[in-house]
Amino acid sequence: MKRSIMLTITSLLSILCMTFHLSDEVVRGFERGGVNNVTGGLILVVWLFGTLVLAERRSGYIIMLLGSIMGVGVAVLHMTGSGLAGPRVVNSGRVLFWVLTLMTLQVTALFSLILSVLGLWSLPWRRRTRSV
Repeated sequence: MKRSIMLTITSLLSILCMTFHLSDEVVRGFERGGVNNVTGGLILVVWLFGTLVLAERRSGYIIMLLGSIMGVGVAVLHMTGSGLAGPRVVNSGRVLFWVLTLMTLQVTALFSLILSVLGLWSLPWRRRTRSV
């Protein structure tokens, strides 16, 4: 399978897991619903745009790289307990879905991070000029 297809799939899975994660925190009351989530929604839209529209371009790889770093960071912060809701979720019951989405987010985002770095590394860094 081509790396670009794998990157698109894993990036889409990371976006889906991030959406589930944000929705779960709103339902549990750890995040406020409404207008406060517009910023998160805009970030996800830019990440989705970079994944689908700007695929195999430098800007798309950079957007997916930043989204992947953010996805890994969210998972690491929550799983270490230093995040916003780590200990509160564990004591609230129904933690399987929360942990499952974070683990899936961590795996897919880390894999996307590796693939986006490899994609950036394989791009030519200078545009070739035509010699007349």
